[in-house]
Amino acid sequence: MLTPQRALRLMIEVIFLLLGVLVVWLALTGRVLVERHKPSWLILSGALILWGLRALYGPNQWWARWENWTRGLSLTLLGVVMLAIYRVPFLWVGPLLTTAGVLMVLRGVLGAALVFRPR
Repeated sequence: MLTPQRALRLMIEVIFLLLGVLVVWLALTGRVLVERHKPSWLILSGALILWGLRALYGPNQWWARWENWTRGLSLTLLGVVMLAIYRVPFLWVGPLLTTAGVLMVLRGVLGAALVFRPR
């Protein structure tokens, strides 16, 4: 049986999974128009990188080590991809958005698997 804490973690990972699928779908169909040269895009990518690094190097319990590594690494890589989108030519935006979506899907699947892992 899932405890409320594990159920919340599972729901967060499912949200990441669904958000990743949405981003991949939008990037592949070309229905998204990204305003990537605004300061808000740069601030969001920097915030994701910092949030991911904080999750990697923050204090944590020994049993939650893999969950924290998954969270931190995925957020850091997502921030780096968004930072790359800020600088690349427009033709590369679609593939990089697909990469960002795949990162979120992988985080959701791996995180959900870690929630069900026996302690």
